[in-house]
Amino acid sequence: MDEFTRVLDRALSGGGAPSPELRPVRVASAVDEVSDRLLTAIAVGDFLPGERLPVERELITLLGVSRPTVREAIGRLQAVGVIEIRRGRNGGAFVRDAWTESSGAAVRRTLVPRWAEFEQLFDLRGLVEGMVAATAARRRRPEDLVPMRDALTAYLSASDPREEHAADSAFHRAVCDATHNPQIAMLSRDLLARASLGFPVEPWGKGERTHFHRGGEDHKALYEAIASGDPTRAEEIARAHFTISADMIRDVLARVRDVGRS
Repeated sequence: MDEFTRVLDRALSGGGAPSPELRPVRVASAVDEVSDRLLTAIAVGDFLPGERLPVERELITLLGVSRPTVREAIGRLQAVGVIEIRRGRNGGAFVRDAWTESSGAAVRRTLVPRWAEFEQLFDLRGLVEGMVAATAARRRRPEDLVPMRDALTAYLSASDPREEHAADSAFHRAVCDATHNPQIAMLSRDLLARASLGFPVEPWGKGERTHFHRGGEDHKALYEAIASGDPTRAEEIARAHFTISADMIRDVLARVRDVGRS
């Protein structure tokens, strides 16, 4: 039994591994938990300044809470200036600022108590995404390469972090689609959500250009490996590539720990 099979078997059987859903933080109320979860998601870059948060009904489904809980949590974020509410057809809750004084405490409450679980998820996600990339390299059809190329072009020509974020998501969706197995795509999305505070969105840090350039190089190399039908190379690139997201979350945790000590 290889390393990937052992880790995946432990995760799916529940033997000492994280539960299927991210375990809730034991705080005073569901509103506190949702507020902290949203503040942390914004701090790590799941949602960037100028982006709209998921709509109310989607938050209810993603976080498994009631409508009043979501509304009160959103109200708290609005009160501390992290989001603004826009009315009208294209309205919603939009991120204003990635970081406020309240963010540090929320990040510590959300991440610190279950950091060991996050490290397990980062490890498992690297193994799974390596498998996804290898499978895409074996099964891709000529038409599967078109959306990958388009997303790669969009990523390299992006003019701001939001465009980069969208293009990155499109590229990895295209890789999942090239496996021609919806169950693999669902597993990838589930692990992303579990490692990203319940939201199936890749963390984007503070838009550091070093992460952007490394991501671009990885995307180009991964595309070439899949296009050439090289599963070994594709798996190697993908496993290394997905450490970027883990490193971004580690950076945010280190930042709030430093602030907490000062």
